[in-house]
Amino acid sequence: MEFILPWAERLEASTFGALMRESTLLYPTANLLHLAGLVMLLGSMILLDLRLLGIAREVPLPEVSRRLTPIAIAGLLLLLLTGFCLFAADAGPLTGNWLLQLKLLLVGLGIVNALLFRASWAQRLDDWDLRPPPAGRLQAALSILIWCGAMSAGRLLAYI
Repeated sequence: MEFILPWAERLEASTFGALMRESTLLYPTANLLHLAGLVMLLGSMILLDLRLLGIAREVPLPEVSRRLTPIAIAGLLLLLLTGFCLFAADAGPLTGNWLLQLKLLLVGLGIVNALLFRASWAQRLDDWDLRPPPAGRLQAALSILIWCGAMSAGRLLAYI
């Protein structure tokens, strides 16, 4: 992370970093929007992953995926945008924080897992319940763990 520290310090010292730190509205608004993005992503992903694991089989899996995936993507984009804004306020110290590093690692793993899932299983959702692939179910279970871990690390940043 040493190669990122100079950039992070410049970001924190920038007009944008100062604005995020000093504004009585911007930081709290970004924080609330970050929480909204978290609810959109985590809520959608957990519901979809639980469906992939076999819960609520009466609801067609392709329909669940079609409806929840755009919400999850919008939530992720909102999280990335607002996360950058929140990071700018205290970028220097946060860069070396092991919880932030863990959170970013888990977010990266979550994105890679979701992309691999889409590439591997998206065309097979129609008959998922007839022949659920063990590897696909493992990916769904890992998704829940990864995203809950990212959320936990992010929330703990404020306290540790």
